[in-house]
Amino acid sequence: MPFPAPSPTGEPLMPVTLDRRDGPYGEVVLRRRDQGGEGAVAPGIYEIIANGCFLMDTSDGRSERLLIDAARGALADRPAPRVLIGGLGVGFSLAHAAADPSWSGVTVVEREQAIIDWHRAGPLSAISARALADPRTEIIAGDLVDYVHNASDTYDALCLDIDNGPDWTVTEDNASLYSPDGLTSCARRLTPGGVLAVWSARPSADFEESLRNAGFTRVRTEEIRVARGVPDVVHLAVRPA
Repeated sequence: MPFPAPSPTGEPLMPVTLDRRDGPYGEVVLRRRDQGGEGAVAPGIYEIIANGCFLMDTSDGRSERLLIDAARGALADRPAPRVLIGGLGVGFSLAHAAADPSWSGVTVVEREQAIIDWHRAGPLSAISARALADPRTEIIAGDLVDYVHNASDTYDALCLDIDNGPDWTVTEDNASLYSPDGLTSCARRLTPGGVLAVWSARPSADFEESLRNAGFTRVRTEEIRVARGVPDVVHLAVRPA
């Protein structure tokens, strides 16, 4: 599909839909938004939209990198830890984790086959190709909620970035992940002393309390400053040793 002509004012152009899929969880869309200016189109920003809800884009990546770094930092000097990332998204979390040689394994659970395809043979491969080629990387096509409840593997870190936060889920089913039962299952996927890191578009004191009630310790929140509005955050909690 051809992109529209660049705007002479430098204003963002209307987004172009690159792919749209209907799957078991609804519609998922990949869009590209270009920036016009002086007769040229600047590198585009890719956006993922699920059921009409904006999920994430490639404009920054600080939040996704902090998600991984905060989890690694909470593990201190633990040797050769393994991380489970909930949600492939635009690939920033995966790419950042794979770029750190201290992780001995990087597993990503992604339920949307379209998103996996966009990374393996589509526009998002520019972000994730090196990470996908890394032998430490494993992509599991499946629902993270089911995986957390039913898997037997354990990890040193569990990084969740499948929603806009525990109070703003993409689908109703995802809400169960942040319930007492869901948090107990998250703890079971962690080794003793392992860390749970949850990205959110806004802070949630109620979620912090839920983490404590589920038995997690060292509960805290790290902020990611944004240009406008309430900061993004990463909620952190540790499974007792």
